[in-house]
Amino acid sequence: MEENRKQKQKNVGRKPKINPSTHRHVFRLTNEENAKLLSLFEASGMNNKAKFIITLIFNRELKMVKIDKDALDYHSKLSALFSQFRAVGVNYNQIVKVLYRNFSEKKAAAYLFKLEKQTAEMALLCQQVIKLTQEFEAKYLK
Repeated sequence: MEENRKQKQKNVGRKPKINPSTHRHVFRLTNEENAKLLSLFEASGMNNKAKFIITLIFNRELKMVKIDKDALDYHSKLSALFSQFRAVGVNYNQIVKVLYRNFSEKKAAAYLFKLEKQTAEMALLCQQVIKLTQEFEAKYLK
């Protein structure tokens, strides 16, 4: 009976690792060194400090991805603005069709003249946005 219990106990618990980490090393850091190590660890995005230190020691390739939230916000708002420009272009085409369908040519031309002025202002605004975007990329996205 005891022999059966011993056999059953061997099959329970966590399976042993193939290559367990058994050697331990301790080192001490100054406050500045510790702050630098912690900032590198946070920037790396790794969730295990021991694996991070091993990666640094043995010069394995360490990938760090830095996300600039301001640039991400700027890009998303710029994309929304250009989608609105496209929507205005679609509306512009629809207005031109409606004007020629429902009004005389003279009246339609008068309304189109007003629409052209607004379109020219929008084109200038678009050029300013492009210029500001180029400046932003040159200054902050290196």
